[in-house]
Amino acid sequence: MSVFGRGIERVCGVVAAASAREMVKQIRLVLRETPTVELRLDWLANDTERARLLDWLAQNRPGRANFIATCRRKAGGGRFAGSVSAELRWLARARQAGCSWCDLEVETLAKMPRKSLPGDLSLPRILLSAHDFRRTPRRALVARVAKRRDVDAVKVAANARTIGDSVRLLRLANQKQNCVAVPMGEAGLPARILALREGSALAYAPISQATAPGQVSLRELKHLYRAHELTRRTHVFAVIGNPIRHSLSPLLHNTGFVSQKIDAVYLPFLVRDLRDFLKAAADFALRGFSVTLPHKQAILKHLDDCEALAADIGAVNTVVVRGNGSLYGCNTDYAGVLRGLERKLRPAGSRILILGAGGAARAAAFALTRAGAEVGICARRESAARELARASGGEVVPRRALRHEFFDAVLNATPVGLHPQQGISPLQPGELHCRIVMDLIYRPERTELLKIAARKGIATVSGVEMFLAQGAAQWEIWMKRRAPESAMRRAILAALRKEKSLPAAPRRPR
Repeated sequence: MSVFGRGIERVCGVVAAASAREMVKQIRLVLRETPTVELRLDWLANDTERARLLDWLAQNRPGRANFIATCRRKAGGGRFAGSVSAELRWLARARQAGCSWCDLEVETLAKMPRKSLPGDLSLPRILLSAHDFRRTPRRALVARVAKRRDVDAVKVAANARTIGDSVRLLRLANQKQNCVAVPMGEAGLPARILALREGSALAYAPISQATAPGQVSLRELKHLYRAHELTRRTHVFAVIGNPIRHSLSPLLHNTGFVSQKIDAVYLPFLVRDLRDFLKAAADFALRGFSVTLPHKQAILKHLDDCEALAADIGAVNTVVVRGNGSLYGCNTDYAGVLRGLERKLRPAGSRILILGAGGAARAAAFALTRAGAEVGICARRESAARELARASGGEVVPRRALRHEFFDAVLNATPVGLHPQQGISPLQPGELHCRIVMDLIYRPERTELLKIAARKGIATVSGVEMFLAQGAAQWEIWMKRRAPESAMRRAILAALRKEKSLPAAPRRPR
């Protein structure tokens, strides 16, 4: 049994702020989700604030809570500018205030007399931690930390530059009891979510301020991914792409799993190299995955089999991992485009412009030409536009022609305007001469392109419609049952409306 306890106690909420007052607010929020709390004393602005927090804790400590005190010095990747002695004094004072654990970094331990560990310093139980924010540490360092006998538990937190790095870090948790494995960075996010399942003694998540790269919030960890409930029996699905953090596919699919009481989880994988991901897929025991930019075409050469439609399109957005590990590809973007556009337009006999020539554009071109539409392709690279037009039976439309040609519908299949770079449009007002504009981007729900179209009195179709349709079709391929579309729609629309109500992030200088 882990020294940290069972079940939900292994999810540790991280509290970090500059003032004691804000830290207390965060503690109260964390305790609604989990009784295990890490107090980042090094984030507090000064010693006065640290004293205020610990004085409050001494007088108000909830009986069921399990506090871990951390006062990480800058040498160990933290914010505390004081000496080793000062750090140890604060950790000892945290014990007096009611903290049952302290996180002591290897950099501090290296400067301490061996005989002083741990009782002479009146420290609480010790979690020895090694952090490497640049790369996955060498095996020798990991082994040295893991073999310590004078501490109660060990933690190795390292930046996972690749998915393979995160797998290697998780293996450490499998090999040693009372070990905390923390893959950092966006590439390590799926492994961070699965860490408890793989044997990590704790999984960290901030209530507010992220304290390490690639963290998900405490609420996401518990309620979106249900990390504390995942077991070896849980079926794992994924979405792969670059970028990927903007994706609402995890919300869509996990909502479906919860709604239908299915023991499955869907995770976002930042994939820069398909080979890296596919090599690690077996370690995560994936049952299937969605494919988004920029891998919809490149994935084809890695498949063992593919449905005829997806092969004709030349792009795959859905992969089934069969029982023998072979990969079977499908395309549900095709149905998503039709279902989204047919709400406003009958494709047969219509003249429709597709902007772009990537995977989503290919699905749209094949769907619309087979539905009887006259399709034009306009792309930044004219060679790509010619190839897609030839394959799908469409025609190439040069960008300069958009200022005078009319279309029944214009469909954006480029990523221009995608969150977080909303506020830009792939087309200018003078290039929109049509009855309907559809944007395949669903985040934000109303892109700058759709806003321009609306101001000109042109009907619009949000990419949300396509996103929901293609996602429900994926879910049904994997689950072999009807998708709970109403629950999925409510969750996605609620997330988009909430995001819309938040203050806009400042634009980056261009």
